[in-house]
Amino acid sequence: MNEDTGSRLKTLMEILIVSTRLGLTSFGGPIAHLGYFHEEYVRRRKWMDEAAYADLVALCQFLPGPASSQVGIGIGVVRGGLVGGLVSFLGFTLPSVIVLTLFALMLNTYGFEDAGWIDGMKVVAVVVVAHAIIGMAQKLTPDLERRTIALGALVITLLWQTAFTQVGVILLAGIIGFILYRNHSTDDGDTVHFPISKRVGYVCLSLFFALLVLLPVLREATSNQWMAMLDSFYRSGALVFGGGHVVLPLLEREFVPTGWMTAQEFLAGYGAAQAVPGPLFTFAAYLGTIISGWQGGLFAVFAIFLPAFLLILGSLSFWNMLRSNPNIKGALTGINAAVVGILISALYNPIWTSSINQTADLVLAAILFSMLVHWKLPPWVVVLAGAAGGTLIAAL
Repeated sequence: MNEDTGSRLKTLMEILIVSTRLGLTSFGGPIAHLGYFHEEYVRRRKWMDEAAYADLVALCQFLPGPASSQVGIGIGVVRGGLVGGLVSFLGFTLPSVIVLTLFALMLNTYGFEDAGWIDGMKVVAVVVVAHAIIGMAQKLTPDLERRTIALGALVITLLWQTAFTQVGVILLAGIIGFILYRNHSTDDGDTVHFPISKRVGYVCLSLFFALLVLLPVLREATSNQWMAMLDSFYRSGALVFGGGHVVLPLLEREFVPTGWMTAQEFLAGYGAAQAVPGPLFTFAAYLGTIISGWQGGLFAVFAIFLPAFLLILGSLSFWNMLRSNPNIKGALTGINAAVVGILISALYNPIWTSSINQTADLVLAAILFSMLVHWKLPPWVVVLAGAAGGTLIAAL
């Protein structure tokens, strides 16, 4: 083994160890994850400077998909190239994938979806999404125009609840944002360079769009369950602006009305996903396992994260050009406002309508919300309290 190979392996092992530790300890959702990343990668290890990290976060906020996972991939790429990005992703993602896969296997084996603690976990989902809405609304809808965009998104997605509706709302909001905000001036900061060639960028972006178009066609042509899963998870991962909480209604409408799983099973898994660290997109591991065993779980994780990989790798080499374009920034401003409306829609249906069934459920939700928002308790404490509260309510 030559010196360069040994140094590269050492770097990759370092990335794996650090990202796995973050994958085991990063509770609290994507915004919290970005805070953990900043502390570990920027302040402690100085793998990139403040400006580079801000650039990377801005890029991942612009792209659809799981923002924190894409930031982790980007940091891995900066540190160790393409393989470094993959290693960083695996370390951050696998801990929650393993836990949620095991949870789904236990659910299939022992059938405890009617247990009281599962009902409590569903109430936790209400609290977590409500908290996310408050934080995102304060940041993404600070003026009347953006609040109006959010209201429009809420009304449309509540009245016409299809995956196509949400895509249409995002596109319309992008057009409105382009019209209203394209002339707003912003500070671009310093240029940062990522070790991704434009050829790799073109290939990844072309593959992203090709799969988005071809998979629904192949699904209809083959009527194969695995192809249907690949299409559903890939499309959900490719068309989500706003992170894991926004993917919830897309996934729910892909798998519950079609009979692949019950609403009870879906929300039980979503509640469990709040109890684990790492990206919420690993909820796909639970869904895939419910549908087709542990093999289905791994396949679902691959399918839902594939768009994130293709987009972040495809965009890194073009980011400096994109970030200086006021038209793109304006469209993103409108899209982010619409995300708030979509979140509120998801909070009501299916989360609230399937979780708050009696007065005691609402009381538990109020207590858990106070624990999370006002008392500032860690999310895992809130999850445990929700499970205990659901068990208590079932026993009364």
